[in-house]
Amino acid sequence: MFIGLISGSFGIVSAVGKSRLRHNIESTQPLLQASPAAETPSEEEAYTWQENWVKYQGRIYEYNEDIMTFLVMGIDKDGDVSEAAEGTDGGQADALFLVVMDPHDKSIKIIGINRNTMTDIDLYDEKGEYVTTTKAQIAVQHGFGDGMKKSCEYQRRAVAALFYNLPIHGYAAVNMNAIATINDAVGGIKVTVLEDMTKIDPDFVKDNQIHLMGDKAFWYVKYRDTDIFGSADMRLERQKQYVSGLIGAARRAVKKDVSVVLDLYQAVTPQMVTDISLDKALYLASIVSDYSFDSDSFYTLAGETVMGEQFEEFYLDEDALYELIIDIFYKEKMPGNRRREIIA
Repeated sequence: MFIGLISGSFGIVSAVGKSRLRHNIESTQPLLQASPAAETPSEEEAYTWQENWVKYQGRIYEYNEDIMTFLVMGIDKDGDVSEAAEGTDGGQADALFLVVMDPHDKSIKIIGINRNTMTDIDLYDEKGEYVTTTKAQIAVQHGFGDGMKKSCEYQRRAVAALFYNLPIHGYAAVNMNAIATINDAVGGIKVTVLEDMTKIDPDFVKDNQIHLMGDKAFWYVKYRDTDIFGSADMRLERQKQYVSGLIGAARRAVKKDVSVVLDLYQAVTPQMVTDISLDKALYLASIVSDYSFDSDSFYTLAGETVMGEQFEEFYLDEDALYELIIDIFYKEKMPGNRRREIIA
């Protein structure tokens, strides 16, 4: 009976979370039509054209409004989250991932964003007043805030703008020291070390297979040697490998016992800023075990890293980004369906 009550409570709370997730977004669809890559519909197509459609390379695509997208940020701060002075003290987002859940095919896809991606960044003074917009690494946007909700909202807007005003249904910013807690809660992650990192841990020998627990997970995900060109790219590959393993382990853990979500949420709360409330988290946990995910479902943005005046700068391949957005967030309108709509 007690187990039944617990399960029923989880069900009620998660149902509330489901209904609230859809109200988190600031936009309803990406603005792909604003790109030069978008094509003008023909006169015939214009009769039935809808605002959530886009024409690209002769084909028409419709935005998948049922997709839910979440921004996960790893902040380069240790300890519990705390309000910082306005300016640049909010901490940089050294890890940036979009987690995409598609209920149509029950799939999870993840997009890893290079922290050095050059994009428009809004600058604020110490009083929080807007100063100007400049091109800079996307990771620094989180720093121009209070290290709390304001920083997260700034970062969410920067990422959404990079993806043509993509709707983002929620965010979670976690201080990097929480990695060990998250890792150990799902039993640790097995990895094959991708590069020699014996400078920080003798077990981090390239091609060595290890089971990451505690601080080993923290250092494997966080470390980069800034004296080596392309170190952010190398770290992103490790993060891709680690997160792929973490998703699999988390799905298995939740399938075995959904209450692990409650325990983990409470454990990382002191190191986390999020607009994903517990009821929303429980709803997502209740469906995630039925969704598929593998390493092929993890995407990174194509582009080139160059050395700027002071720091590395990553420049996106805009055409590749456009195609990635269409591939993940849109579905093709079949020619037969279009003909029937036009005739009707």
